[in-house]
Amino acid sequence: MKTYKPTIGLEIHAELKTRTKMFCDSKNDADEIRPNVNVCPICMGHPGTLPVINKEAVRNVIRVGTAVGGKIADFTEFDRKNYFYPDIPKGYQISQYKYPLVSGGELNGAALTRVHLEEDTASSGHDEGDFSLVDFNRAGVPLMELVTEPVIKSAEQAGDFARELQLLLRYLGVSDANMEKGEMRVEANISVSDTDKFGTKVEVKNLNSFKAVERAIDYEVKRHIELLEKGEKISQETRGWDEDKGKTFSQRQKEDSHDYRYFPDPDLPKLKISEILEFADKPIRASLPELPWQKRARYAKDFGLKTADIQIYVSNPELAKFFENVADILKKKDLIALASNYIISDDASKVSVKNLTDIILMIDDKKLSSRGAKDLIAKLKQKSGDVEKVATESNLLQVSDTGALEKIAAKIISANPAVVADFKNGKQAAFQFFVGQGMKETKGSADPSELAKAIKKILSEIK
Repeated sequence: MKTYKPTIGLEIHAELKTRTKMFCDSKNDADEIRPNVNVCPICMGHPGTLPVINKEAVRNVIRVGTAVGGKIADFTEFDRKNYFYPDIPKGYQISQYKYPLVSGGELNGAALTRVHLEEDTASSGHDEGDFSLVDFNRAGVPLMELVTEPVIKSAEQAGDFARELQLLLRYLGVSDANMEKGEMRVEANISVSDTDKFGTKVEVKNLNSFKAVERAIDYEVKRHIELLEKGEKISQETRGWDEDKGKTFSQRQKEDSHDYRYFPDPDLPKLKISEILEFADKPIRASLPELPWQKRARYAKDFGLKTADIQIYVSNPELAKFFENVADILKKKDLIALASNYIISDDASKVSVKNLTDIILMIDDKKLSSRGAKDLIAKLKQKSGDVEKVATESNLLQVSDTGALEKIAAKIISANPAVVADFKNGKQAAFQFFVGQGMKETKGSADPSELAKAIKKILSEIK
């Protein structure tokens, strides 16, 4: 069998979080459940109406472009993309073609072609029997489209790219990018070849989850290879994804750009970005927060955390805020790493910052064992209080009193003469048995190192 190489490019749409729609004053509300209430003559395409550009939507796309290192256009314009479909009230969509707002850039190791701005279409419902219903609440909502170069080589890489873009949009506050609500939609362009030339491109739509993105690409790559192995040709087409069947299906032949008859929208002004002061590079960069990849690098450098743990914090800003508040108090890297283990493994963010830092400092002072800390966190989740008081009342303080530990060691050693004999015959596992029994006897509250010293002392006294 030949070696086939998949090549994947992504087109990702994200609805922007603005107060109003892209070209009119109708409300932009993704949570509205009543159909056709956020509409007006402009977004419904009534004759004689004139669109007006949403300034905040343009600024949002420029911020995204700056974050990914793209080139911000000085001259840009909007175009009419002509096609007839029930969800396009005007018979054309206002988009960008020749002069996008952003060119180039890079995200998660993949080169970008462009990022441009357009208006969303209405949403269609096809589950009402033998007819469809159209809700125009979404028609005209600001929609960012990001297009990658055909440089992605696997379904996993495509899924990772889409996840990183969602994170970026949320960090910037430009989109909630909830895929289950349709606020972020992924389309994949897939080709397979056994040479250095690209194969025939197939576009897959209807990808509304990261899992669907990966499954659809894997399915298409296998389908292409099977066809090529049979000597059959691959049709350039648009396919949909059936989540239940786990396969793609043909929708229509793929259109080329000339099919849309693009031309500049005569009702909208051309934009000269350098003439708009708040779109200048300095204020735009000043508006950017710490970006996901910057946070990963800082957490690795400043805190020395594991990659998997860093990703949890990067993906959960609220948890990251809790962690950083704890880190600001503890200061030391080893204590911060210890606190992070409890935050991630024991859901310690459910206790207060003060409670958790007090627990970590008690562990550092050998007042609390690891087992005791876990039990104490569980209790403090139920009811907050003074950490040391709750630990004392619950008998969770670590036992490190030499005399008390020697009495416990003597008790368990006396009760296990056979294990003592094994130890005297050189079996080190016997010593670990005694340590385990000691921890059991103290319900995990003994200082392990002090307990081990006590056991060694008692064993050394046995002839």
